[in-house]
Amino acid sequence: MTTSSSFDDLAERSRELLALIESAGSLDELRQSEPVLIGKRSPLAAWQKSLGSLDAAQRAEAGARLQDVRRQVQTALAHRREVLERRARDERAAQDRLDLGDVVVRSVSAPLRAGHPGLVATTQRELEDVFVAMGFTVVEGPEVETDWYNFEALNIPPAHPARGMWDTFYVDLGEPETVVLRTHTSPTQVHLMEAAVAEGTLPIHAVAPGRCFRRDTPDARHLAVFHQIEGLVVDRDVTFADMAGVIETFTRAYFGPDITSRLRPAYFPFTEPSAEFEITCTICRGAGCRTCSSTGWIELGGCGMVDPAVFEAVGIDVEHWQGFAFGFGIDRCAQMRFGIADMRALVENDVRFVGQFS
Repeated sequence: MTTSSSFDDLAERSRELLALIESAGSLDELRQSEPVLIGKRSPLAAWQKSLGSLDAAQRAEAGARLQDVRRQVQTALAHRREVLERRARDERAAQDRLDLGDVVVRSVSAPLRAGHPGLVATTQRELEDVFVAMGFTVVEGPEVETDWYNFEALNIPPAHPARGMWDTFYVDLGEPETVVLRTHTSPTQVHLMEAAVAEGTLPIHAVAPGRCFRRDTPDARHLAVFHQIEGLVVDRDVTFADMAGVIETFTRAYFGPDITSRLRPAYFPFTEPSAEFEITCTICRGAGCRTCSSTGWIELGGCGMVDPAVFEAVGIDVEHWQGFAFGFGIDRCAQMRFGIADMRALVENDVRFVGQFS
């Protein structure tokens, strides 16, 4: 197609431009024709330059006709581009379409395998079984708690230094009282004691498993979202020796007779006296390794006699009732039971790791 600066053939030239647009069979062809349609060497550009050679009356009429042709070309160009883009998308979709007939045929001869609980879920069930066999009941509580249940009822008032032990996730529910994602499962014990006092169902022998949240930096032994199980005994004439016996019985029942526990003095606001209990490192069997920081022992959790302030908060008479509590990580138990050197493997979802525990 040749260009002309004469306006006499404007109508015919515009039809040629529109026909060229309509003949483009692909986006590439349309892009290649754009310089001829609207580029610097297109008929539209030549006619635009020729306007200056016309007198005022002719220039106004020719300019209006030229603008009308330009709008027609641009509209046709946009419409054709949309049509070709839609056609290209449909072609790609047809190419990417999966034929599920083969999958259906193969599934008849080779059925899909059923899934299985994750390692942490399996460990929790096994722990529950151990404690139920020891005479405990299993209870659950909410993962979102008020400040009173998570801290104050457990003898951790506002501004108490012990709050620095947990960097807490706070939840904005529009409530006047502070609400947090629970940092431990101890609030479940508070709910349990309140209910027991109200219903007159003391004594208590229970464990409370569940998910907890702390802003811990993930490493070989810590995760920000982890699972914990806590035990609570409230009865008459309960002693520290009873607690030590329960922990040792659990350790041998769950980890095996060659794994033992030991208690070390510690501080917790909700127990007095308090202790941390450790077990023989199951990775190195006490020889010392990276996981146990070459000590031969792994800290599993904390324990102690329930502080009288906690009993007073829930209305239990400290003159007639005593109790002890203990808690430890379910994830840590799984790590020790199966010799997992790095706890982050539990949440990375590597199928090679997960498949080992099917």
